[in-house]
Amino acid sequence: MAGKLEKVALKPVNVVLGIAAGAIAGALFKQVWKLASGDDNAPDAGDEDRTWGEVLAAAAIQGAIFAVVKAAVHRGGATGARRVTGHWPG
Repeated sequence: MAGKLEKVALKPVNVVLGIAAGAIAGALFKQVWKLASGDDNAPDAGDEDRTWGEVLAAAAIQGAIFAVVKAAVHRGGATGARRVTGHWPG
């Protein structure tokens, strides 16, 4: 029973962490793109003035950053939950 209660209690924390991870990843991507390209705005797939290379490079960089940030936040949340509850969340 305690396991189910812990899962329910951790759900809102995970939602907040997910939102924070998205915001952090978005801000980080903007900075990385600015450094990599010198352009303040990353290309959008629907922007006809951008090349295929720009659009695909931006998508690849953004995907990699989001994946790393998501993994780091998920791992950090699980580590924090273990500190609080005494066991790894499942």
